[in-house]
Formats: sequence, C-alpha cells, structure tokens
Amino acid sequence: MRVSQRHGRWAVLAAVGALALAGCGSSGSAKSSGSGASPGAKSWSKEPPMTIDASKKYTMVLHTSQGDVTIALNAAKAPHAVNSFNFLAGQHFFDGSYCHRLSTSPGLQMLQCGDPTAGATPKATDGQNGPGYQFPDENLTGATYPAGTVAMANSGPDTNGSQFFLVFGDSQLQPSYTPFGTITAGLAVLTHVAGGGVANPGQDGTGRPTIPVELTSVTVSAG
Repeated sequence: MRVSQRHGRWAVLAAVGALALAGCGSSGSAKSSGSGASPGAKSWSKEPPMTIDASKKYTMVLHTSQGDVTIALNAAKAPHAVNSFNFLAGQHFFDGSYCHRLSTSPGLQMLQCGDPTAGATPKATDGQNGPGYQFPDENLTGATYPAGTVAMANSGPDTNGSQFFLVFGDSQLQPSYTPFGTITAGLAVLTHVAGGGVANPGQDGTGRPTIPVELTSVTVSAG
C-alpha cells in the first residue's frame, strides 16, 4: 500500500507494509495551486541560488511552542535541501506556522511541518502549500528513516518544496524522500507530541496533533 498525504503536492508517498495514510482529515486528494503557495504566503518562482558551503557543517533549530528541536544538517549530501532551508529560515518563512500532520502508526512515526499557511485552526488546504519553487531529490541511495531522521516530503521525484517530516520512531519508507538532517536534541519534544495522539484522525489514522506545535521561528547557522 501507499503512504500519501491528502493534499497532493507536498505529500509523503511511499510503501509502508499494510499501512495506508491519506493525510489530514478525510481520504482523497486535493489539487494544489499553480505556485504551491496560498495568498499571504511568501512565494518565489525559482529555487534560490546556492549560497551555502557544502563542506561546512550547518545546524538548524526549530524553535517550537513545545520546545526546541536541533538538527544537524547534511550539506555534503543534500546541498539543495540545506541551501533551501537556509534561505527560507532567513526569510522567516516558517515563523508562526503549525505542524499539520502526525502519524503514530507502526511503520510510520513522524510529524510533518513546513506548510507556511498551516495556522492554529485546521483548514482544508493544510499540507498543500510551499515556497513556489521545487528542487531535486538528493541522498536517496540506500536511504533509510530511523528515529531522528529529518527528510523532505514530496509528491513524486524532484518535487521538494518546504514541507518536511521529523521521524520519532523507526519508519519503513521506500528511499524516495531526501534525508537532509539528523535530530541531535529535542527528540523528546516529538515523543511528547506523539503521546498526545492525533486530533480527529482521518481514515488513514493521521491528522493534526492534539498537542499543537507552532514553529515560532527557525534558525540555520554554520560552524
């Protein structure tokens, strides 16, 4: 079976045993807008120019309403992803957005974030939005998704935008989602949120976390 997010474009899609996920709310698929961004969200027509140094070590910190999550970014193997997050963090793209999808099922234990228009109140377009540009897949050869992995959500090859997922329990995904970082601190934040369960789960068992997770700010630093 397939793991897919209800709202198409920035989905997590993969085979996970007998587990089928369809995203936040009811099953089915919604068409995304042309740019991937909703009115009011910042949007760019092209991937930002490469400004990071892939030989350096970068750290991303998700400052959330439930505590900080620190991520060691892998610029050497996923330079496009790291460069994109460095750019978007500098634009305050994620500030005030909410993580919109939680899965606690065996085979897929993750929290998905990165839709800039996902607010405190759930809405039908949650999970449909991004930065307006896409960038290619990276670091897929032999990719696995153990606890602590941070990877891009997508809706097929080379459709990466701004949505990503944080793995808090080993997940059996096909190597189709660019792993670009590893959680080095704050995994307890995710297990705490997971312990609260899913609010109003859809047919696939996923949905908004009962314990809300706001990204108050995101920072990326080198060194």
